[in-house]
Amino acid sequence: MSAKRISTAVALGLALLALTACGNTIRGLGRDMGNAVDATQDAGRSVANSVK
Repeated sequence: MSAKRISTAVALGLALLALTACGNTIRGLGRDMGNAVDATQDAGRSVANSVK
């Protein structure tokens, strides 16, 4: 293989790795946001129940 072909393959591999990492980060952020919403709702229910 020529140096140009090898460098192209390496660049493509790095780009795919970066995109995969971004996808995992976005998925994790979505889960974290969902958990934060759930925790906020639970806290609101706890406050509402303690007032009754």
